[in-house]
Amino acid sequence: MTDRTPEYVAPNAAWWESRRDDQLGLAKRHWSSPEPIWGVFGIPESLVGLLPVDLEGAAVAELGCGTAYVSAWLARRGARPVAVDPTPGQLRIAAACQAEFGLSFPLVRAVGEQAPLASASFDLVISEYGAAIWADPYRWIPEAARLLRPGGQLIFLGNSTLLMLCMPDLDGIPAEDRMVRDHFGMHRFEWPDDPTVEFHLGHGDWIRLFRSNGLAVEDLIELRPPDAGEATYPSCTFVTPQWARRWPCEEAWVLRRR
Repeated sequence: MTDRTPEYVAPNAAWWESRRDDQLGLAKRHWSSPEPIWGVFGIPESLVGLLPVDLEGAAVAELGCGTAYVSAWLARRGARPVAVDPTPGQLRIAAACQAEFGLSFPLVRAVGEQAPLASASFDLVISEYGAAIWADPYRWIPEAARLLRPGGQLIFLGNSTLLMLCMPDLDGIPAEDRMVRDHFGMHRFEWPDDPTVEFHLGHGDWIRLFRSNGLAVEDLIELRPPDAGEATYPSCTFVTPQWARRWPCEEAWVLRRR
């Protein structure tokens, strides 16, 4: 961390530190999964099709890796990941999982907005609910673009714009079937009942940000859980399976560095 570390990192990291017990269980579940499972409903990669088909030898940076299960999935597919996160407890869990599951790749304590990694040295930058929602996109998207080689991909997954428009402020109250907040001006989200800070943009703002950083949109995947899908995260009280089968609660952007 440096003096230039954004002020919202400390409360977010402290909140993640406080969740060690549930994170340990989730980490082992994800690390032991035979294939990648995405989002709060654990939708299999075979249904989502988010990852490149060929990852053999690909250099990957995961920004906001948490317990680094995404990096583990990619390592098993032949990639060479570097997992970056600002929270010491999350990285300790990742290191314990590396030892338990017999995988080894670098774990770097840093924020996704200021990754201590060489420019133009990665084929893929990825984030599932890491930098994707916990870092200011006007800081981390330029950083991801810096890390990518020409032709490299950026893939990230987080809450959908529609979900954020329908989500009440108070924790424990799931998204409604109507919009409860303004679309215009979406950016920084703070909550009355916890200290964390999240970031979400509307689609137009996302696209303008991508273009200004030399990133071309290849796909926008709106995730839908299968009919039997239930939330795999104990903390998932913000959306019900019934809501998520009618409207996308999560979306994944697939971009390429021009």
